[in-house]
Amino acid sequence: MKRTLFIALFTVLTVTAAVAQSYKYEVGPSLGMTGYLGEANSGNVFKHPSFTVGGIFRYNHNSRWAFKANLNYANIRGNSKDDLTQYPDGIDYDFNSSLIDAGFTAEFNFLNFGRGPMYKKLKPISPYMVAGVGFVFAICDGHNQASFTVPFGIGVKYKHKDRLNMSFEFTMRKEFSDRIDGLSDLFGIKHSFAKNTDWYSFAQFTVSYEFGKRCIKCNYIE
Repeated sequence: MKRTLFIALFTVLTVTAAVAQSYKYEVGPSLGMTGYLGEANSGNVFKHPSFTVGGIFRYNHNSRWAFKANLNYANIRGNSKDDLTQYPDGIDYDFNSSLIDAGFTAEFNFLNFGRGPMYKKLKPISPYMVAGVGFVFAICDGHNQASFTVPFGIGVKYKHKDRLNMSFEFTMRKEFSDRIDGLSDLFGIKHSFAKNTDWYSFAQFTVSYEFGKRCIKCNYIE
């Protein structure tokens, strides 16, 4: 009888501990490097790297899907002197822009990400892909420019502990104004989505902490 009670108590505690490790939300800081492609750099995106700092808020829908909001302060720069492109009248261009970048993205984990009972087949590490919509506000040489963006990329997540996650993510951001570098239509071709519009990239490392326990109803985890 005592043995049976002990086994039952141990099972309840084990299940309770596993459930207590399931959380819906994450928040944390990020730090990384930026790159740029545009009129002042048509080749290597990291030819003139700079920095970005920010934070994320993530909602974990399940072990495969998550939805993330991000806010970043970043710097991008470029110089056409070491670029192979020849501009009209042989003029060289350079710039230094400050960006406020915000976005909302969806993440798809290639593996069931998390920790828990073996039957759930969760993995503490998983690659993922990300895509969404965003907005950027740029300040370059005293001029302001706002634009919509389309961020997309890949990353990898690692669950270091039950509530502590780490991730590394590389994303490209396509923006629509062609003015975040202060340069536009240098060849006299009006910018469009396919031509002239600038790109910038983030390579970011993020540490996030989970909170918000999932509700339990009749042994079903929402």
